[in-house]
Amino acid sequence: MSTMAAEGEDLVTPSPPTGPNTGPRHLLRTLLPAAAATLAAAAGALVAVGCFLGLYTRPTSDDWCAAWKARDLGVLGITADFYTTQNGRITNAFLSGLLYGGGPAGTKILPTLITVSLTAALVLLGRRLLRALGHAPPLLALTACALALQALLYFAGTRSYQVLLWAPATISHTVPSVIGLWALLLALATVTHPRRAVRTAGLAGALLIGFALGTLSEPFALVSGLLAALTALLCLPRLRLATTWRPFTWCLLWCAGLACGLAVLYTSPGARWRRAQQPQKPPLLSAGELRATFEDWLRMWDTVTGQWAYLAAAAAGLLLGLAATLRTPHPPPPPGTRTGTGARTGAVAVAGAGAGAGRMTRAALLLLPLPVVILGSFAVAAGLRSGYGPTGWTYARTWTSFLLPMELALCGYGVLLGAWAGPRPAVRRPAAAAAATTAALCLTLAAMASLVPHLQQLTTTTVARSIAWDAQNTRIRAEAARGATDVGYRPLHIASLAEPFFTADYDRDWVAACVSRWYGVDRIHRR
Repeated sequence: MSTMAAEGEDLVTPSPPTGPNTGPRHLLRTLLPAAAATLAAAAGALVAVGCFLGLYTRPTSDDWCAAWKARDLGVLGITADFYTTQNGRITNAFLSGLLYGGGPAGTKILPTLITVSLTAALVLLGRRLLRALGHAPPLLALTACALALQALLYFAGTRSYQVLLWAPATISHTVPSVIGLWALLLALATVTHPRRAVRTAGLAGALLIGFALGTLSEPFALVSGLLAALTALLCLPRLRLATTWRPFTWCLLWCAGLACGLAVLYTSPGARWRRAQQPQKPPLLSAGELRATFEDWLRMWDTVTGQWAYLAAAAAGLLLGLAATLRTPHPPPPPGTRTGTGARTGAVAVAGAGAGAGRMTRAALLLLPLPVVILGSFAVAAGLRSGYGPTGWTYARTWTSFLLPMELALCGYGVLLGAWAGPRPAVRRPAAAAAATTAALCLTLAAMASLVPHLQQLTTTTVARSIAWDAQNTRIRAEAARGATDVGYRPLHIASLAEPFFTADYDRDWVAACVSRWYGVDRIHRR
């Protein structure tokens, strides 16, 4: 009895923040950093391979057209061309001109630039979230979580090459997400800044960046606009989540910028020409089209939910939440009180929710990602069906616009779970916390391992094509230098992208025409 009493007394008597040097608590303090390091190494290796493969990317499909236009027309020329004859995406064209204007080097380093920028943005956002929860951010765990999310984003889907390595798709659908995250960091840094000039610059930035994204990517504009609109409603001072009108104003200007950008895009001569090439279709809001769009939406989610590896986003978030909780010194709770209450309060008050906000408002904040992901993905499905017809939903490179928010939501919920449940097991049941850490680590590592075969195939295909492409490029340039006006070309297909001779009608073969312009010949024939 005396032993049991002593053990029971120890359960309610808090230990020093550093914990003992032996026993289950010491094991937990050793296990969490080791788990973070292991995950960082595993996910970082996958992401590093993706960056390395950027050196082996070679032109295909839209690359050919963007390359010769950037070379012959310049940055402003290709921007004007997109606006007047292509699709109206002037920001897209401007970035393409910058990327292709320097030759092939731009497309080779783009995957590395994306991963570095996205990693930095995710780490900084994670720091803000953990500080809002009252925890000290562990840099190693934050980096591991950011790399795991990127590995899932790039390699868990069905179009890895297009999401990370094919420049036209990354400019249109991956880069906007990176810009959007940095814009969110801009908002968090400027909305509550004490200097008026900084706040004004932040509001101007919201309008300008929103406009640029509206002419860069329609899918991302729809998803981010939905997120900003719902956030603006929650930030109304009457709901007491925000104490001023500044967050609402920032979101409103963001939506206004997106709307102006989409209007410029939709009314451009290039967009009108593109719509004129498509056959007449039923109105998007007709009953038949809505039903067909809903079926496309179900097919998209059937593909996404069939990939269990996405669950690793929540597991990585749980590891991050537990690591942050263990790293933060917790004040001794009064005798007889339940531990974890402070963490629960902090979790509900995430992202700077006002202390006076009602329970329903804070619950709506926590549930905000659900309508954004669900309705945003439906908007993407509708846009794809409108632009590409019944097979539009298969253009999985556009899914990045809602897949990244989905991963961030899963990771965020995992962090909140770890922050809510962490203090209790860490102080009173360290063995249970160690078991949860081990399970989360095993799930994330299993998910990373499941991506390896696909990445191996991607590596083999990309490197083999680059070798064949370089040999063919050398031959064609030698023939063109000797004065040939009609050269042979062997299609080198990759990632379901168009190559010359994708159609039997040569006059409609825009890829072949762009290849001819790139090499300075009149015509190419199948070799």
